[in-house]
Amino acid sequence: MTVITRQECRQWDQDDPLAELRSGFSLPDGVIYLDGNSLGAMPSQALSQVYQTVERDWGLGLIKSWNNAGWFDLPYSLGDRIAPLIGAAAGEVVVTDSTSINLYKVLAAALKLRPDRKVILLESSNFPTNNYIAQGLIAQLKTDYSIRYAEAGEIVDAINDDLAAVCLTQVHYKTGRLLDMHSITEKTHDAGAISIWDLCHSAGAMEVNLNTSGVDFAIGCTYKYLNGGPGSPAYLFMATRLHNQVQQPLTGWWGHADPFAFERDYRPATGISQMLSGTQPIVSLALVEKGLEIFNQVNTRALREKSMRMGQLLIDLVGQRCSAYGFDLISPEQAEQRGSQVSFVHKHSYAIMQALITEGVIGDFRAPDTVRFGIAPLYIRYTDIWDAIDILDRVMSSGSWQRFDAPEPGPEKPQPPGSGRQSIKVT
Repeated sequence: MTVITRQECRQWDQDDPLAELRSGFSLPDGVIYLDGNSLGAMPSQALSQVYQTVERDWGLGLIKSWNNAGWFDLPYSLGDRIAPLIGAAAGEVVVTDSTSINLYKVLAAALKLRPDRKVILLESSNFPTNNYIAQGLIAQLKTDYSIRYAEAGEIVDAINDDLAAVCLTQVHYKTGRLLDMHSITEKTHDAGAISIWDLCHSAGAMEVNLNTSGVDFAIGCTYKYLNGGPGSPAYLFMATRLHNQVQQPLTGWWGHADPFAFERDYRPATGISQMLSGTQPIVSLALVEKGLEIFNQVNTRALREKSMRMGQLLIDLVGQRCSAYGFDLISPEQAEQRGSQVSFVHKHSYAIMQALITEGVIGDFRAPDTVRFGIAPLYIRYTDIWDAIDILDRVMSSGSWQRFDAPEPGPEKPQPPGSGRQSIKVT
């Protein structure tokens, strides 16, 4: 294997057609940020947008800004910005609520579309909240609904004509494994079931083709690769062919046909509007807009190509520099089968990630033994990958990781979401 040098990586950065986009982000000096698959970096315009929304629109415009500043239309206008990134059409996406709440809505809607079927298919190792939401929904229904669990290699065989819905995540949160959306959705429809896809770890880092694949519903977050800010609202896709066919369960006033008529009884709005529930978080929505504006300059195919090349670079460098240290790759080796992250297992993963963070490389720890490196192609450079693995080599060869204790199990010291930083005590 040819040894990859930092000079080669510098040349790739110079030739990178997406290199200019890095300037659109506020990144701290001395930090290599490989956790954008958990929380995206801050767009440079975020602070000015906060000022605009809080100081001027709210502070001076007051309630008039619902109209004058376009607040009321934000769920729709932002949804239309996201639509081309996920292969959807205008009017098929709204930005609203959280991923979990939106999943509850679309799962309930899917079950209503198939009232004679009682089984939901989920991936057992999926990000847990997806399974929890489905479990909570069927517990509320108090009938004979059930969940069938399958892993990646079992999914196609697990799809049959007793399923009401197949609910899957395109890119696995821990391993980065990429599912074949088109073929699985086709099998789902052949079985007469409804397809639901979670795009949290794919949208904004790769091409997504919902309509080409015939997907029925999709949900996703905006705070990872879309850079909307911590806890920013999620989005919900419903294919046009399903509009006005089913009512989602969280029938709040924003989803009413005439919300300002203040009628006693609910009448659903038409189209995608019916998927809204309550009043929207305007400051957070305004920040989402700053993250999405950067994508105006982006070709998603070029984004995907850079992501795959960077992922391969990271894998090759770990193989060249760190093969003696006991890292086992759990992400797919083939770039076409992998999302925009690379994960390894190691028996001392927690301590290793703490040592990396101390050295300025922010990656991710996932219990019990996974180190995860997210690649956000909008702002990560090839030299960042090279430098990160150079630091990993130094951390391992020096033994500096041994200064960090493993996390204690149990509720007293939970892992903070997303970063693998030092555990915090909850009182």
